[in-house]
Amino acid sequence: MTTIDDIMDAGPVIAVLEVQRAEDAADIAGALSRGGLKVIEITLRTAAALDVIREMSKIPDVIVGAGTVLTPDHLKAALDAGARYIVSPGLTERVAEAARSASVPFLPGVATAGEIMRGLDMGLSRFKFFPAETSGGAAAVAAFAGPFRDVRFCPTGGIGSDIAPKYLHLPNVACVGGSWVAPRDAVADRDWARIETVARNTSHMHRG
Repeated sequence: MTTIDDIMDAGPVIAVLEVQRAEDAADIAGALSRGGLKVIEITLRTAAALDVIREMSKIPDVIVGAGTVLTPDHLKAALDAGARYIVSPGLTERVAEAARSASVPFLPGVATAGEIMRGLDMGLSRFKFFPAETSGGAAAVAAFAGPFRDVRFCPTGGIGSDIAPKYLHLPNVACVGGSWVAPRDAVADRDWARIETVARNTSHMHRG
């Protein structure tokens, strides 16, 4: 069974995407995969999101998850569409319990020590640090390593290719979430070769 660690360790960057058209899904996933990025998070912010997850789930070697999961109903719909892991912007008992009941890898968002402690009380130790850049950035994640030495993070929010290395060199960061790997203009132009090139450059980023 795929675990949240398997997902976080699959590459330095999880591609966090807001896809408008389901007909682009397979091409985007294929380009990212050829470039070496195998983990994709589709945010449930568009009308096409569930169809995008369905289409991407058909692509071999790609692990597709759902982000912006706010309720148990969102979680169920995402799983029915083929999502293999669940990401939420924050941490609530209802969504955490739904993820546990479904036995699906779960990455909830946290931004404070109190939220991390609440997650630990729920048996969780892997979190999305969100929104990363406005919540203290890499310095905040580094500071969490002291009191929370067994916790690992996937910082997401405001991270581009220029600052991703600041996070990736931290020992308590497994990966980062980034939308830069599929630039909106490249998607609009259906420039899959450009997305593949960006993904290839990104997949070679070093961790730790």
